[in-house]
Amino acid sequence: MSETKRRLLIGNVLSSGMDKTIIVQVGRKFPHPIYKKYVTKFKKYYVHDPENIAITGDQVRIIEARPISKLKRWRLLDVTKKAEIFE
Repeated sequence: MSETKRRLLIGNVLSSGMDKTIIVQVGRKFPHPIYKKYVTKFKKYYVHDPENIAITGDQVRIIEARPISKLKRWRLLDVTKKAEIFE
């Protein structure tokens, strides 16, 4: 059987205030069509985090999923780098 190809993205957690949901910011770089300078565009994704593992500032890997709610179409795979918390 063939397994479906699901997109996998790496980004930073912007907000973890909601229950079982985080907001992840993913950036992509591309050359500007006229000026040829590399431009970074950012997009926010609502991600399902059932165990509330991720906190603001973490770097995470997310994968495409079936629609979980009105905005959530991504699931948290794992936390690649924990946020440094300064007190």
